[in-house]
Amino acid sequence: MSLLSRTQFFIKEHTGIFKLTDAYDILDPETNAPIGMARETVSGLTKWLRLIISKSLMPTTIEISESENGPAVLTIHRPFALFRAKVTVSDAKGRPLGYFQQKMLSLGGAFYVFNPDGEQVAFVKGDWKGWNFRLLDNNEEELGVVTKKWAGIGKELFTSADNYMISLHSNTNPSLAALLLAAGLAIDMVYKENKN
Repeated sequence: MSLLSRTQFFIKEHTGIFKLTDAYDILDPETNAPIGMARETVSGLTKWLRLIISKSLMPTTIEISESENGPAVLTIHRPFALFRAKVTVSDAKGRPLGYFQQKMLSLGGAFYVFNPDGEQVAFVKGDWKGWNFRLLDNNEEELGVVTKKWAGIGKELFTSADNYMISLHSNTNPSLAALLLAAGLAIDMVYKENKN
C-alpha cells in the first residue's frame, strides 16, 4: 500500500542534540512498521543562520518520501516571512496540490487549507498545548484529527509533543487526503516553530 493511500500515520521525531534540521519517521500505527519519512531540507547557510535568527522566520522545505533514500512524494515549502507565510504543497512531479495560510489572531492555533485554484477546502483548528487538532471541511464536518493520544500499538512510543498521530476518516476524498497529510505534518514542522 502506498503512503498516500493510507489514512493513519504515526509520526515519530528523530531526536538529537544540536539539530539544525528536523526529520520524522512515518510509521504504521498498528504494526509500528516504517511507511515513510519526512525530512527538512534547507541550505547550509540557512542551517547556520538558525543559530542567530528565529527558525520561524527562515524558509524551510520538507520532503515526504516512502523510504529514507526514496524520492519525495510530497513537498511542503514555507518561504521567508515576517507574518503569515503561504505554505505550499507539491506532488512528486512538482505540481501544486494546494497551500496553507495561518489564521490571524487564533488563540488555539488554526490555519486554512486551499486547493491549487485558491478555493478553501479545509480548516485546521486546535490546541497547541494539548496537541489536539481537527481537520474540518467547509461545513465544519470532521475529515480527520491530529493528536498525541492514541490507543494502538504506537501508544507506547509517545514521549513528547513531537510524536503524534494523523488519522484521516476513511471517507475522505482521495485528492484531499495528501493535502491533509501535509497539513498534519505542517502543524508540527512548520507552524509549531511560531509557538516555541
